[in-house]
Amino acid sequence: MARQQTAVATGGGREIAPATGKLGVMLVGLGAVSTTFIAGVENVRRGRALPVGSLSQMATIRLGKRTEKRAPKIKEFVPLADLKDLVFTAWDPIPDDAYTAAVKAGVLDQHEHLDPIKPFLQGIKPLPAAFDQYYVKRLQGTNVKRGKNKRELAEQLREDMRTFKKSEGLDRIVVVWCASTEVFLTPGPAHQSLEAFEQAMEQNDQSIAPSMLYAYAALMENVPFANGAPNLTVDLPVMERLADERRVPIGGKDFKTGQTMMKSVLAPAFKARMLGLSGWYSTNILGNRDGEVLDDPESFKTKEESKLGLLEHILQPELYPELYGKVYHKVRINYYPPRGDNKEGWDNIDIFGWLGYPMQIKVDFLCRDSILAAPLVLDLALFFDLAARAGLSGIQEWLSFYFKSPQFAAGLYAEHDLFIQHTKLKNTLRWMMGEEQITHLGVEYYEYADR
Repeated sequence: MARQQTAVATGGGREIAPATGKLGVMLVGLGAVSTTFIAGVENVRRGRALPVGSLSQMATIRLGKRTEKRAPKIKEFVPLADLKDLVFTAWDPIPDDAYTAAVKAGVLDQHEHLDPIKPFLQGIKPLPAAFDQYYVKRLQGTNVKRGKNKRELAEQLREDMRTFKKSEGLDRIVVVWCASTEVFLTPGPAHQSLEAFEQAMEQNDQSIAPSMLYAYAALMENVPFANGAPNLTVDLPVMERLADERRVPIGGKDFKTGQTMMKSVLAPAFKARMLGLSGWYSTNILGNRDGEVLDDPESFKTKEESKLGLLEHILQPELYPELYGKVYHKVRINYYPPRGDNKEGWDNIDIFGWLGYPMQIKVDFLCRDSILAAPLVLDLALFFDLAARAGLSGIQEWLSFYFKSPQFAAGLYAEHDLFIQHTKLKNTLRWMMGEEQITHLGVEYYEYADR
C-alpha cells in the first residue's frame, strides 16, 4: 500500500498529512467489543447518541496559560479523521454478521440501538479469520482461512487489507485487535528477526500465534496496528524493528477498562499520600465470550500477567520498601454466564497509615465491559491514524493511557499512572501542533517568580 506523501505544516509543530478521504477500520474479532464500537459510532453519526467515554470526541485540551482561557475540543485542535469518514470491516471465525453478533452479545438494547441501524450492521459480514483453536481453546468457528502454512495465512490477511482498501475507495487503514486473549507465550528465537519470523511461519512454528500474523500483515502493508488484548503480538523485537523500518505506528496492549482503570486511579493516590499497602485482592465475574475464553487457564495466564504488573510499576517498591515491599496482590477472573457482558469487579484493599495503623477500602465496580472498551477502540483508531500521518513510527507510548500493559522502548519502564498518562497524551498533541507543554508549575502567576 502506498503511503500518504502530501503533508501540511502545523505552525511550529510536526508536519501532518491531512485526514482526507475515508479511513478503514479493520477489527480483529466481531464480538461484543467490536459490535458495540461499530453500532455506537453509527448511532453517533445519525445523531441518536453521544460518544461518551471518547477523549477524541468529547474532551477539551487546554492551550497556553490559564488566563488565556483557550480550551478547544481535541477533535477541533488536531486533524483527526471525521466519524463520517470511517468504514468498518472485521475478521472473525464465527460467520455472524455485525447485527446478529451484536444481538447475541447482548450489550446494546436491540430496539433502541440495533434495530434502527439493522441494515447497516447486516452489511458488515466478517472476513474469514486466521484462527487456531490451540491459542484460544474455548472458541470454535467455521469462518476460517485455510493454507499450507502460517506464512500463507499472513499473505491472505495482506490481500484482505488491499482488497478492503480498493473496494471501499479508502485513503488509509488502521487495524485494532479486539479479539479474545490467546494462550500465554514468551519471546523466543523466532521473534528476533524478520528472517527467523518468516521461516517460523513457513514451518508452522507454534511460537507464532494468530495475532502475530495479523500484526505482520499490517506492518507489511504499512498499516498501523493497536493490540487491545494482552497477547504477545507487537511487543516483539521483530515487530518493533519492522515498525521502525517501515515507519508504521504500533502499540498496546490490553484495553484498560474496568478494574485495572480503577487501580491506575487509586494506586497513584496511595503513593501520592505515602500511604502503605499490605494487600490487594481483585476478583471479577463476567459471562461474555471473553469470560469463557479466560476460563481456560492458559489464556487466563496471559491476562493475569497483564493485570498484575500495574501495581508494582506505580508503587515502585524498590524505592519505598517500608510502604510497598511486602504487598500481596492476587487477581481472579471467574466465568459466570448469567452476568453476560455486565462484568463485576470487586476489590479488597488493605492499606496502612500513620504509625502503621491498618485501614480498608472496598470497591465493587458493576461495569459494562464493552461499553467501557468501545470508546477506546474509537480513540485508538483515530489517534493511530493521526500518528501515521504525523510520521510517528514505532511504539506509540503516548497512547499508554488506553492500555493495561503499555508498550515502551528498551531501557525505559511502563508508565501506569492514569493521570500521568493523560498528561502525556495531551502534551504529545500540543507538541504535534506546536503549542507549549502544560507543566502545571504556575509560578508565572505570582510575584515571587521574578525574584
